[in-house]
Amino acid sequence: MNDDTAPASGFSSAWLRLWAESTDDYSIFALSPDGVVMTRNPGGKRIQGYQAHEIIGQRFSVFYTETDRASGMPDAELRAAASSGRHVTEGWRQRKDGTMFWANVVMTALRGCDGQLLGFGKVIQDVSDKKAAHDAVLESERSFRLLVEGVTDYALYMLDPSGTITSWNIGGQRINGYAADEVLGQHFSCFST
Repeated sequence: MNDDTAPASGFSSAWLRLWAESTDDYSIFALSPDGVVMTRNPGGKRIQGYQAHEIIGQRFSVFYTETDRASGMPDAELRAAASSGRHVTEGWRQRKDGTMFWANVVMTALRGCDGQLLGFGKVIQDVSDKKAAHDAVLESERSFRLLVEGVTDYALYMLDPSGTITSWNIGGQRINGYAADEVLGQHFSCFST
């Protein structure tokens, strides 16, 4: 047995328990092989809103949206983690009060020395702020693109660092005579004589 597979000493087991109990920016919990919540850390209360006595013994599917539950997503994620050893995803999750948050989720299959599935460790982080910032950037880019595309009096286009045309507006078509499908991907030198 090498160091990576050696059983955890009493110290390391205590250290892991202390780490999980003192972490409140992640929801960390253990699931039985069939998805019943067996333990959870204080971060679970902060992120998902459940007191320990309210969630321990419940199926973890309560954290998912009704649509995701109806589609079988929770059980599919259990199967994926059991099959590959780990399943990582991002998506909407539901708090006790029904509010939604964008979650980064890592589920790890926990197996005994004999390879038997003992359950799952699951870590959830609320990354709603990061998603909102990402969505704001996408919306800003979309708005800018619509603005540029709507300008008819000026030829507005963007180039990549090598001079290849990556965007083209209707003004460019009107002034230069090229439709977008004729000029996108071309080098801007096509406008020179």
